[in-house]
Amino acid sequence: MNNIELENNINKKLNFTNIQDYACNGLQVEGTKYIKNIITGVSICQDLLNIALTSQIEAIIVHHGLFWKNNTFIIKGMQKNRLYALLKNNINLYSWHLPLDINPSISNNFYLSKILDINIIGNINPFVLYGCLEKHMHINDFIQKITKKLHRIPLHLNFNAKENIKTIAWCSGAGQKFFEEAAYFGVDVFLTGEVSEMNLHTAKEYGVHFISAGHHATEKGGIIMLGEWLQKKYKLNINFIDINNPI
Repeated sequence: MNNIELENNINKKLNFTNIQDYACNGLQVEGTKYIKNIITGVSICQDLLNIALTSQIEAIIVHHGLFWKNNTFIIKGMQKNRLYALLKNNINLYSWHLPLDINPSISNNFYLSKILDINIIGNINPFVLYGCLEKHMHINDFIQKITKKLHRIPLHLNFNAKENIKTIAWCSGAGQKFFEEAAYFGVDVFLTGEVSEMNLHTAKEYGVHFISAGHHATEKGGIIMLGEWLQKKYKLNINFIDINNPI
């Protein structure tokens, strides 16, 4: 597949033009024109590049790319090393950020609903979904389920919140800023990737469970689903590489 054709196909699938983002979505670094073999991952990093350089691939697709709109775009240090590796080896780099967080069928948020068996009801805001479990579940069982599915023990803030839960709100990655909005909305649990100091007080004062399961862990699903879609629809060779990150 042509590298520009690949970008256009993904943009269309992710409804890219209707999403305002502070990331530079799409083709960030241009490489060879013909693409058949692709590595995917959560974030571009030297570890991922090292694997790419020993593989016969033409492109890398990630959720967190090299360039962001608030960057200074100064090319030095690790940014220079990463860019040099891509250009020297003629490898395309693609990145989709918010489109891979909130798309209704291929996204981090949708993936979390699938693996945790949450029935989606709607949105609290464009970035936060809410839904319910099939039946009430003890919070400890829900924590165990998250641990099993995401391969990580999450941070759980609980100050006399109800033990049997049913309604969940969630936002992958750095969604902790939406916790109070979700708590005020009236859910039993808020699940996200990261945690901030203020979240403790919000959990205590609203009596709502706060679960931080890791930015990386909650944002693998979108890129995995995108790879599966590309492989099925366009017969591309996709290999998801999970560079372990406990944060």
